[in-house]
Amino acid sequence: MSDIANAAPQLSRRGLLKVGLLGGAFLATAGLTASLSGCSAATPAGGFQVLRASDLPSLRAIIPVVLHGAVPAEAMPATVDATLQGIDHNLHHLAPEWLKLTQQLLDVLSMAVTRGPLTGIWGAWDNASAEDIRSFLARWEHSSLDLLRMGHASLLQLVLMSWYARPQAWAHCGYPGPPTI
Repeated sequence: MSDIANAAPQLSRRGLLKVGLLGGAFLATAGLTASLSGCSAATPAGGFQVLRASDLPSLRAIIPVVLHGAVPAEAMPATVDATLQGIDHNLHHLAPEWLKLTQQLLDVLSMAVTRGPLTGIWGAWDNASAEDIRSFLARWEHSSLDLLRMGHASLLQLVLMSWYARPQAWAHCGYPGPPTI
């Protein structure tokens, strides 16, 4: 009888160095691509103070999936727009270092070279189904990599804080609003 544990491939020191070098080359290529293509540009999209045009497709795809069940389908387009404005407002008041980290997360989602391997969304965000986005969010939520789990938590916090800060969201969760003074 053969022992499966002995048959499992082991990662040698040389193999680990190769993986490290390939990973470093991949990240360097992604960074160079971002800087050359202007993905990292700090120019806000029209009507926004912080959010860039490259950030909007991923957020427009993610927001309806995160808020599914909390918002009626017919109200979703207005909800997405309101949530984007809330996200922009919150990012505008964020500490510079936190803003930089959040923009890096959004850059990862917007660049095809990083989006496909890390999210499983290989095409444009506009073509991703709700199920594809749910799979991506679940993959990040249960990832063995702390960085992806933190990215998942950051995305959820961005969306949920921006939506539930609005009075329109309070009725769904039974919150009567702050007391009048």
